[in-house]
Amino acid sequence: MKKIILSICLFTAAIFSVNAQGISKNAIGLRFGDNSGLGAEISYQHLLKKSNRLELDLGLRDSDGVSSFKLAANYQWVWDLKELSEKMNWYAGFGGGLGSWKKDSVSNTAVFASGTVGIEYNFDIPLLLSLDIRPEFGFSDAYDGLNSDIALGIRYQF
Repeated sequence: MKKIILSICLFTAAIFSVNAQGISKNAIGLRFGDNSGLGAEISYQHLLKKSNRLELDLGLRDSDGVSSFKLAANYQWVWDLKELSEKMNWYAGFGGGLGSWKKDSVSNTAVFASGTVGIEYNFDIPLLLSLDIRPEFGFSDAYDGLNSDIALGIRYQF
């Protein structure tokens, strides 16, 4: 058991000691996933430090008599994958968000905690493609328990 714990600690330390390749200062685009029924999200990433960034995702819906929005914010650590390609990174982070929906005269608000793990590819042009999973844990009657969202992100870097 001690060997397993020591191995996990060494692996974690090695991961956190690796820095990411150049991350763009800003990126904006779309994150295509289920998003708890809202579909695609408008996504914005902002560099905070050399290998950390903030990602904000906004999902909107106004169809079939349902009006809703969901805003998620995640703080992310980014590491390079030089072994595979100079242009690939992987990232992980945590955060949370809030959402609201209304159908007819019934409405509800939700608060949730989230995490994110993903991989991204930086093209020679200012295009960033990513694939990630974002598990969310809701804290309201309408949005409770664990939900997960797998999404493809397409962002313009500037």
